[in-house]
Amino acid sequence: MNLGTILLIVLVLFVIGALPRWPHSATWGYYPSGGLGVILIIVIVLVLLGRI
Repeated sequence: MNLGTILLIVLVLFVIGALPRWPHSATWGYYPSGGLGVILIIVIVLVLLGRI
Protein backbone atom coordinates (compact mmCIF):
# COMPACT_ATOMS: atom_id res chain seq x y z
CA MET A 1 0.00 0.00 0.00
CA ASN A 2 1.24 3.44 -0.78
CA LEU A 3 0.88 6.57 1.30
CA GLY A 4 -2.11 7.86 -0.69
CA THR A 5 -4.19 4.75 -0.05
CA ILE A 6 -3.49 4.81 3.66
CA LEU A 7 -4.31 8.52 3.81
CA LEU A 8 -7.61 7.95 2.01
CA ILE A 9 -8.62 5.19 4.42
CA VAL A 10 -7.81 7.34 7.44
CA LEU A 11 -9.71 10.34 6.06
CA VAL A 12 -12.79 8.24 5.26
CA LEU A 13 -12.80 6.98 8.84
CA PHE A 14 -12.48 10.57 10.12
CA VAL A 15 -15.45 11.68 7.98
CA ILE A 16 -17.59 8.83 9.29
CA GLY A 17 -16.55 9.62 12.86
CA ALA A 18 -17.35 13.33 12.46
CA LEU A 19 -21.00 12.82 11.48
CA PRO A 20 -23.30 14.41 14.10
CA ARG A 21 -25.06 11.26 15.27
CA TRP A 22 -24.60 11.53 19.04
CA PRO A 23 -26.56 13.84 21.37
CA HIS A 24 -23.55 15.90 22.42
CA SER A 25 -22.62 16.66 18.81
CA ALA A 26 -26.10 17.29 17.43
CA THR A 27 -25.65 21.07 17.63
CA TRP A 28 -22.37 21.01 15.71
CA GLY A 29 -24.16 20.55 12.41
CA TYR A 30 -22.23 19.21 9.46
CA TYR A 31 -19.20 21.50 9.85
CA PRO A 32 -16.73 18.84 11.11
CA SER A 33 -17.65 16.27 8.48
CA GLY A 34 -17.92 18.97 5.80
CA GLY A 35 -14.39 20.17 6.47
CA LEU A 36 -13.04 16.64 6.45
CA GLY A 37 -15.01 15.96 3.28
CA VAL A 38 -13.26 18.83 1.52
CA ILE A 39 -9.89 17.51 2.64
CA LEU A 40 -10.92 14.04 1.43
CA ILE A 41 -11.82 15.39 -2.01
CA ILE A 42 -8.49 17.22 -2.26
CA VAL A 43 -6.58 14.05 -1.33
CA ILE A 44 -8.56 11.97 -3.84
CA VAL A 45 -7.73 14.45 -6.60
CA LEU A 46 -4.04 14.43 -5.63
CA VAL A 47 -3.97 10.62 -5.62
CA LEU A 48 -5.63 10.47 -9.02
CA LEU A 49 -3.12 12.97 -10.40
CA GLY A 50 -0.26 10.93 -8.96
CA ARG A 51 1.03 13.64 -6.62
CA ILE A 52 0.88 11.47 -3.49
